[in-house]
Amino acid sequence: MADVQALLDIMARLRDPERGCPWDVKQDFASIAPYTVEEAYEVADAVQRGDMADLRDELGDLLLQVVFHARMAEEAGHFAFADVVDAISEKMLRRHPHVFGDATVADADAQTLAWEEHKRAERQARGDTDTSALAGIARGLPEWQRAVKLQKRAATVGFDWPGPAPVIAKLHEEIEEVRVEFDAVAAGDGAARERLEDELGDVLFVVANLTRHGKVDFGAALRRANQKFERRFRRMEALAAAEGTPLAGQSLDAQDAYWNRAKAEEKAG
Repeated sequence: MADVQALLDIMARLRDPERGCPWDVKQDFASIAPYTVEEAYEVADAVQRGDMADLRDELGDLLLQVVFHARMAEEAGHFAFADVVDAISEKMLRRHPHVFGDATVADADAQTLAWEEHKRAERQARGDTDTSALAGIARGLPEWQRAVKLQKRAATVGFDWPGPAPVIAKLHEEIEEVRVEFDAVAAGDGAARERLEDELGDVLFVVANLTRHGKVDFGAALRRANQKFERRFRRMEALAAAEGTPLAGQSLDAQDAYWNRAKAEEKAG
């Protein structure tokens, strides 16, 4: 706790209007929130890479975000860091009666259902009158994450595909609808652009559903795809540079050949 207090003292000094850091002093909740989200993603990236040293650093960066928000709240008279700790500690005790009380749960799936029931009861206790199965899903989430949460909640009342096969069939259906709207845009249909956005959204929503049925994290899968693309594209650039022909300006066929070489190297390695 002494180490945590030291961090709290550092943040208090950074936010000091007279002796603090000008950048830190001028920040508010809205300006800091994007950094908080970014740090959470960097934690996830370190986990995916299995880099424990980096994970340690990224968790520290994320903790700093919590301390930053708590400090601003304390300055405004709302709450302090200790209140944040008390709140989450009390919540964990309340939502785990099978650990800290006499309740029992059969397995992790049963605990997930119990967790959602605890959240529903807490919303009702706060006076929330929204009784939908979808109540309480934050609108500030990345939309792909919100899509998965919406689908999971709907599944709790039985509104779900029985397996991946019908989801894949639905994906093919939605892709065909996207193709139709691309053709309509090319033909000059003024209303097609908005319909195209809708249909592309449907494709993404179905893909999110497919990752859920595959028990694959959507964000992790997309991060891996991004990393793969970046790795192969950088190798394309290196291959072209080694031949004295910069990648920029080459034909698509020539660039695609470099891509295939980079891909083949990875598979051979």
